[in-house]
Amino acid sequence: MKILGIETSCDETAVAIVENGRKVHAHILFTQIAKHKKWGGVIPELASRMHLEVMSDLLDEAFETSNLSMDDIDAIAVTQGPGLIGSLMIGVNTAKTLAWVHKKKLLPINHLHGHVCANFIQVNEDDKLLEPPFICMLASGGHTQIIHMKSYTEFEILAETIDDAAGEAFDKVARLMELPYPGGPHLDKLAQSVDDGIKNEYSFPIAMPKSLDFSFSGLKTAVLRMKEKIGDEKWNEDKAIIASAFQNCIAKTFYKKVLRVCEELDLRKIVLAGGVAANSAIRKSFKENFSEQNGFELVVPSLKYCTDNAVMIASAGYFMAKEETDLNAAKNDYSFEVYSRV
Repeated sequence: MKILGIETSCDETAVAIVENGRKVHAHILFTQIAKHKKWGGVIPELASRMHLEVMSDLLDEAFETSNLSMDDIDAIAVTQGPGLIGSLMIGVNTAKTLAWVHKKKLLPINHLHGHVCANFIQVNEDDKLLEPPFICMLASGGHTQIIHMKSYTEFEILAETIDDAAGEAFDKVARLMELPYPGGPHLDKLAQSVDDGIKNEYSFPIAMPKSLDFSFSGLKTAVLRMKEKIGDEKWNEDKAIIASAFQNCIAKTFYKKVLRVCEELDLRKIVLAGGVAANSAIRKSFKENFSEQNGFELVVPSLKYCTDNAVMIASAGYFMAKEETDLNAAKNDYSFEVYSRV
């Protein structure tokens, strides 16, 4: 089953063609980072206009590189939300038009579901097939959740953030450190410059240690108070060490809460998902603590599928399409609208 995926939830325009949720025939991505960089963040109206400008060319490129046509496509999957409303509308309206013209099944996809399915995609020939049930630690710019995936279409959210998402905390602390946009990757790079042998004199507390839910608002404030306490000169001198302590705190928070869930559910299979899953400290922490030697099975997505992309949307669409008994006979519902939040 070949699915055409379209993703436009924020500032990446992406088109992909994926077979059986796993084999990638085309992976086309246009990022707007260079355009938004001067403002230090995404300008929603500009983002939606740029999606519109490049969408047609990206679709053409996907079919050219894959040697496929719309006749080969079984269904079209598109991000319905969450995301920026204007950006989402470009992708959704494109998918609706293609589905109507070519009489294809239309599959509205939750963006977060796509991030989970990024772990199902085959990157290397010897990649194992990820089968539920498993625990997913999902972290992005807008969401931080622990999810019990009972199947690829049946799941339960066990914990989430009560205020800021982890990705938002990364970006705001990076801005406090006067790092370029997008802040998260630059903060990670700065933290990696710290020698492992250097004793870190800075530490930050884990918020809500007795709860499975997350809270990162206080952590951002703790970094700000640290800056005020030590002064600008010491702050600039130790910025990399503080960045390391900050992201290690988030990594430790993720580890401790996921471990509790694993113990409570007696489940030893763990998956990372979302843009924040690209962070080196989080990946290192999970690989060390949830290793096979410790009795766990850990699956970490390829870096190119951590951030927003259409491959994961097409993969999620595959699992939704599997529930349809007859794609050709199924009646399309074009009435669905975009949504900005879960």
